[in-house]
Amino acid sequence: LLGFQYFQSYGLNIVRTRAFNHTGPRRGEVFACSNFARQIVEIEKGLKEPVIRVGNLSARRDFSDVRDVVRAYWLSLERGEPGEVYNISSGRAITIKELLDLLLSLSEIDLEVREDPERMRPSDVEVLVGNCSKFKERTGWEPRIPLETTLKDLLDYWRERVGKRQ
Repeated sequence: LLGFQYFQSYGLNIVRTRAFNHTGPRRGEVFACSNFARQIVEIEKGLKEPVIRVGNLSARRDFSDVRDVVRAYWLSLERGEPGEVYNISSGRAITIKELLDLLLSLSEIDLEVREDPERMRPSDVEVLVGNCSKFKERTGWEPRIPLETTLKDLLDYWRERVGKRQ
């Protein structure tokens, strides 16, 4: 809203975006995908017991690759209409369990999935999915990187990083 206020009041060339969930290599471990990937790698390397701790696995989220989102930001600057707001999303939602299962399919370890009350939110949105048709029409943007590739790259990032001096 502040961006819109500056567009309205001062005529600044501001395009607003709303990026839905996105992930990929270098994503901080406080986010579910990256946290799962790091836990999997720690188990692969024998650094922790074969138990992955999770929060709400039934929530449905709309995930895009961070590299697609950065490309969308660039296109919003080049082709977006000043003052407008655009959703950046894949337009599809998957459950967090499906996401975890995809990550696990990229590893050959056996482990237990255990709910952790500390990872449960007191309130959680059940489904969060975006409609980015307005942005696609304006810019021609489409997500290019499949979620499976994103998750493989994320796991490989943690495989390279875990166990090395930080």
